[in-house]
Amino acid sequence: MLTVIVTGGIGSGKSAVCALLSKRGIPVYDSDSRTKALYDSVPGLRERIEAELGVPFSDLAKAIFSSDEAREKLESIVYPLVRADFEAWRSAQDAPFVVLESAIILSKPIFDGIADYVVAVTASEDVRLARLVARGLTEDDARRRMASQSLDLSKADVVIHNDGTLQSLSRRVSRVFLSKNSYICKLERK
Repeated sequence: MLTVIVTGGIGSGKSAVCALLSKRGIPVYDSDSRTKALYDSVPGLRERIEAELGVPFSDLAKAIFSSDEAREKLESIVYPLVRADFEAWRSAQDAPFVVLESAIILSKPIFDGIADYVVAVTASEDVRLARLVARGLTEDDARRRMASQSLDLSKADVVIHNDGTLQSLSRRVSRVFLSKNSYICKLERK
């Protein structure tokens, strides 16, 4: 089964792309929500994270967005669990392809080899900032989170630019994933 990564920086619209795909019956693994579910379902995980990072679990986001060391510690604990969870989830799907949504996956070696194809979603910095502020982040917090992520577009097979409306994004998603001549359909035939 083909695995397509949908990636992009915070506020780029990768979740909107994945929501459009999900509405059309494409299985989507949302790494953020699945990771949060792991925090609740893996016995002792929260306690281990608190012990390793030295902060209460409720302060985790603040810690990882302000310290590379804290983020790397968290990743070393959680990412092996996420990869195993994704692989189990993928094996239970019945579809021509599945989508893995993640902002940071391309820069994390533990996920090397997991995807057949990569679709990157981009938007201008101003648009991303406006989206994040509209979600309730302060401008400083939004800029800090944006700066903590990098995206190497050279690793993408396809780039979807998302500075416009949801309707224009939907048309782009259809061209890339769902039409008879879509990029993904051409890949499936190879």
